[in-house]
Amino acid sequence: MLNSVTNNELLKYLFSVLFVALLIGASTADTFAKPPKNHLKNKNVLVYTKNGEGFVHDNIPFAVASLEKMAVEYKFNITVTDDSNYFTEENLKSIDLMVFPSTNNEVFTDNAQRLAFRRYIQSGGGIVGLHSVVGTERNWEWFKMLIGGRFVWHPKYQKLAINKLDGSHVSMEGMPGIWEKEDECYLMKELYPGIKVLMAHDLTSLNNEQNEKVKELTASFHRYYPAVWHQDFDGGVAWITALGHNKKDYEDPTYLKHVYQGMNYVASRVSKKDYSKAYAKAWNSPVQFK
Repeated sequence: MLNSVTNNELLKYLFSVLFVALLIGASTADTFAKPPKNHLKNKNVLVYTKNGEGFVHDNIPFAVASLEKMAVEYKFNITVTDDSNYFTEENLKSIDLMVFPSTNNEVFTDNAQRLAFRRYIQSGGGIVGLHSVVGTERNWEWFKMLIGGRFVWHPKYQKLAINKLDGSHVSMEGMPGIWEKEDECYLMKELYPGIKVLMAHDLTSLNNEQNEKVKELTASFHRYYPAVWHQDFDGGVAWITALGHNKKDYEDPTYLKHVYQGMNYVASRVSKKDYSKAYAKAWNSPVQFK
């Protein structure tokens, strides 16, 4: 009888320990599975789609549609326009961050608009640039510094590999260590040394059809070439991905996660803007480095 009681008590004890362990395990799992904070909630996002003279990507309507769906899912306010007249200081005061999806060539029609955009950045605004944003405003030095460089050429659209260089950055959470996808490997000149590269093209993953030109334009980088980067610049925050050529990318969960996390990072860095810090009196005023 004593053995029977002891065994029963032992079983009860073991079950209670197991139950507590399961509760702790479930709590721990919930902690680790908890999604990152949605910094975009209630933010005002401007999606600017204007293109200047030259090539216009057919992905832009698909990018806009995906961003509009994202606005519903993540509860942010979205304004979509291709009207450069929107760029006045009064309008931009209410904008928390901007997205330029595959903009190209000159997207502002006068220098007053350029100045309004620049002062928005200097006041603490943010920009997320997709794909050919690096081909935007190619004659404006300040904009090229903000974006990180100026597009010069790309090899043919093909399957390539993009390596994650900084897995600790919040916008890289859950992204593949080596992301294999079809895209264009954008090459640039006038690269700004302030950018912090998050992902890089593995140039050895490109086919050899245009190898000589690739080597010529990437000589100083050897094997890895910037594909995704961010920086703090002149008072504002920029997050840029040169990926996203194909309109199908804007239905791809991995690419959409990539864009969302870039936007969410910028949203986490922008707060109430302070126009007292916007020192530029002209669109091309020299940068005041701190």
